[in-house]
Amino acid sequence: MASAREIQSRMKSIQDTKKITSAMYMISSSKLKRVRTMLEATETHFYAIQNAIARMLRHFPDMEHPYFGHNVPEKDRKVGYLIVTADKGLAGAYNHNVLKLAQEEMEKSDIDRLYVVGEIGRHYFEHKKIEIDESFRYTVQNPSIHRARIIAGRMIALYNSGELDEIHLIYTKMLNSMESEAESYQILPLKKKEYHLDSTVEVPEDIEYLPSADAVLENLVPNYVTGLMYGALVEAYASEQNARMMAMESATDSATDMIRELSIQYNRVRQGAITQEITEVSSGAKAQKKKSR
Repeated sequence: MASAREIQSRMKSIQDTKKITSAMYMISSSKLKRVRTMLEATETHFYAIQNAIARMLRHFPDMEHPYFGHNVPEKDRKVGYLIVTADKGLAGAYNHNVLKLAQEEMEKSDIDRLYVVGEIGRHYFEHKKIEIDESFRYTVQNPSIHRARIIAGRMIALYNSGELDEIHLIYTKMLNSMESEAESYQILPLKKKEYHLDSTVEVPEDIEYLPSADAVLENLVPNYVTGLMYGALVEAYASEQNARMMAMESATDSATDMIRELSIQYNRVRQGAITQEITEVSSGAKAQKKKSR
């Protein structure tokens, strides 16, 4: 059995760790509240653009445009995967789930290119010797519409130039305040069947698009992809903070249980030491008493 001093040392070490995990929980909680406000502030604008595209497709259901697909056989399609991970660990299975889904998706295509947001993902693929075509840094810890616009602009440019025929975004979607899951979403080409007009929006019988519907679409889609990218970055960041909160809460609870068990063990060792001292003193006193006789 460990000595009382060793147990005290372990208790102090665990107590210090508990203070760190408690502090990290509070920090993540604060960040989560802030990022939820950011997401709510942009949702109205994003859905307005989505409804504008849906409205256009309602009036031009047979509309043809490169944004609805390149004329390339499926086996020859060049697929780009944009993967959003965290810059840091200590967030439970958050990064693992995204990276696992990414590898599963990449195995489906013969010609794929990899684009990574987040240091964890970059280190993971470098360690696996998987070539990364481009890495977007300084983004996940501070998601902003500016960074989303840069990433969206780059991906749209690759699509328009024909370097990519499909672009898939792999990130963590927040389902509710307690649950999130890794998701793969096709950014481009757009899927017409996914655009359903909001029934609350009044649509006039005749709409005229100037200079043309194609020109309007070419301006709408980059803004739409930017909004989609920003929403994904914010959701991923919120999911990361939520996962870290739960991980730190679990770590703090475990530390509390360990300290409780060590306290009981310490008290037993201390009680045993006191009992031994009393026994030794008592034995010494008896020995002295016998000598005095």
